[in-house]
Amino acid sequence: MNTTGNRRTSLRLTLLSAAMFAFGFALVPLYDVFCDLTGLNRDAAQALANNTQVDASRSVRIELVANVQDGALWRFAAPRLPVEVHPGELVRVEYELENLSDRPLVGRAVPSYAPLAAAAHFKKIDCFCFREQHLAPHEKVRLPVLFVLDRGVARDMKVVTLSYTFFALGKRT
Repeated sequence: MNTTGNRRTSLRLTLLSAAMFAFGFALVPLYDVFCDLTGLNRDAAQALANNTQVDASRSVRIELVANVQDGALWRFAAPRLPVEVHPGELVRVEYELENLSDRPLVGRAVPSYAPLAAAAHFKKIDCFCFREQHLAPHEKVRLPVLFVLDRGVARDMKVVTLSYTFFALGKRT
């Protein structure tokens, strides 16, 4: 290959490298635009934004419940007392889970709400229900839930129940 061909190849590789760098640099703003258009990945951010607008003029009592499927080898407990929250307030509660067996277990919690209309107003920022829980024999863990009850909750909704049912999925691998 001659010198002119080497220069063209070198120029092409330089331009390709510059284009790849520019594309990588542009990915973050492009992802933000994509999320804005589709609404993906925005519930937690929106819940935190609403957190600055706490409605201190009213409160809602959140009753916390924990259940396990029949015959489960778990002890699953909710906080003993209900929580009084103001709509828009960031709230953290902890459930407790214990493996009562002599073998590793895997499980997952499924949430439910009462009244059903409350589900649309619970904005969970972090929840143990997002992930499978892996517990060693006789292991005990605390499971946090971080949420905001948004300000759009009906004024006549004075009590909301947040209930989790824990299901065993099988042995830990």
